[in-house]
Amino acid sequence: MKKLLSVLLCTAMTATLLIGCGSKAEEPAAEPADTQPAATAAPEATPAPAADAGDKGSGDKIVIGWTDANLSNESNAICANSAIEYAKQFDNVELIVNDGEGTADKQIAQCESFVSQGVDCVIISPYDFDACVTAAKVCVDAGIPVFVAKGLIADMSVVETYVGSNDFNAGVMEMEYIADKLDGKGNIVIIEGPTGVTGAVLRNDGINSVLEQYPDIKVLYSKPADWYRDKAMELMENWLQLGTDIDAVVSHNDEMALGAYDALEAAGITDIPVIGIDGIEAAVVSVGEGKLSASILQDSKTIGEKAIDVAIDLANGKTVEKEYDIPYQLILQDNYKDFLNE
Repeated sequence: MKKLLSVLLCTAMTATLLIGCGSKAEEPAAEPADTQPAATAAPEATPAPAADAGDKGSGDKIVIGWTDANLSNESNAICANSAIEYAKQFDNVELIVNDGEGTADKQIAQCESFVSQGVDCVIISPYDFDACVTAAKVCVDAGIPVFVAKGLIADMSVVETYVGSNDFNAGVMEMEYIADKLDGKGNIVIIEGPTGVTGAVLRNDGINSVLEQYPDIKVLYSKPADWYRDKAMELMENWLQLGTDIDAVVSHNDEMALGAYDALEAAGITDIPVIGIDGIEAAVVSVGEGKLSASILQDSKTIGEKAIDVAIDLANGKTVEKEYDIPYQLILQDNYKDFLNE
């Protein structure tokens, strides 16, 4: 039995953010009681949009509400901060970002708050696949255009559009990668995101769709670690103690993949493939060092920026597409430098 070393590493980010973009200094935006300024590093600025992109007829202010699934998740925080920085480029756009803190009830309440504030458009980055349908309906019932970003909900007919990547495809990509590494046979473990959460549901569906084609790949264990590195490390430690040979680790996100690798490395096991999803900086570096085998980039920065463009269009009464797909990208040791932050 291999002795393991526990290491606790967990990202923590701001609970709630309120940003008013393009407001004059003498007219700051009112700050709701349950929000606070962003405390995370801002993404690199992007080129300024066309001068009339935020126009609402006579130059009225456009107020956009954003309720995020959970800003303690690094990928989510990158997306929200990207939206914040991008929105600052418009003179007449105010963006209010609230942290759902991993509860659908809070996201529903935040949508109700956006309605009472009379915002012009609402963006939901959903935590719960089913329950966030209710959050969207709150906005629809009030006549406010609403759409989802970075994650789908169970009834997409309720919302105007989706801006983000297809989580099902991410699951397919990582499982196809592992199946190829194992030559179609072996024992794997799956580290899942929180039960019922959009990304976890769809990524697992994608993984299972590939496994149906590989009867010689056996899933030994599959359990949630709720997106957290320390929980994934503990889970991996427990599985290793059961003594069954594990040939690969498939994780629903990078944080959990890194935690699993920590446990394997502590046990002296560094020769089995471990893959995650999101393309966060720590994972990209790990891939470059030959630790994680691969990661799959979810381009959160581009998703955040595109979401603002779509919200402005909807606030201006324009017609938008039913989906804006931001493709996932496979990160390997031979291309990892292309995905490092400059």
